[in-house]
Amino acid sequence: MSKVKAGGSSKNIHNNAGARLGVKRFGGQKVKAGEVIVRQTGSTKIAGEGAYVSRNFTIHAARDGVVKFTKTKKTTFSGASVPRTRVEIVAE
Repeated sequence: MSKVKAGGSSKNIHNNAGARLGVKRFGGQKVKAGEVIVRQTGSTKIAGEGAYVSRNFTIHAARDGVVKFTKTKKTTFSGASVPRTRVEIVAE
């Protein structure tokens, strides 16, 4: 015989707010220094010229300008090449 009654499963009990991730300023938009361009989990997009990454992988504008997205290949630690999107700030 069992010592403990069947616990069952409970679904849909978590009530957490969304993280509001995603692109905040799109290509061609003007930004000022310090503005958030992309909020992300992990480095799915990488910072290029005129942008920097904060502790939680958020990409910010390092200077005033216009946002530009380009496709690039990044080499991982294991040597594999993975596609990434580079976020750059170009002069107006």
